[in-house]
Amino acid sequence: MHYAEGSLMNWLVMKLVFGAIPTRPMPFFVKPIARAICNNVQTQLIDPNLATALGFMETHLSQNTWFTGEHLAMADFQMSFAVEAALMRGGDVSVYPNVQAYKDRINARPAYQRAIAQGGPILMKPAT
Repeated sequence: MHYAEGSLMNWLVMKLVFGAIPTRPMPFFVKPIARAICNNVQTQLIDPNLATALGFMETHLSQNTWFTGEHLAMADFQMSFAVEAALMRGGDVSVYPNVQAYKDRINARPAYQRAIAQGGPILMKPAT
């Protein structure tokens, strides 16, 4: 249950932050340096770890319907947003069909549909 916040979201937040830094106002001569550093951190650190996390989830979900096995549990609710964010920022998601199917199962639940109807859709910027 703690994987969502303790492991996966760390990489997703870093992806968000290091993607946003080059778009922030800064002196023109600093921008290429900031962009290079951020790109390097993403390609050398964040993206490989995010791919590892998605691969781990893909393997687990290839053998299980939910994260705790065949029955929906609190861990699935905890993972639902992290999975949405990972698929949005994790590059080519076609290599993670089981993670995508998991997201689709969560999104198809009547309670999820009611929450979206009441609170509105999840708005998330794609990776830069």
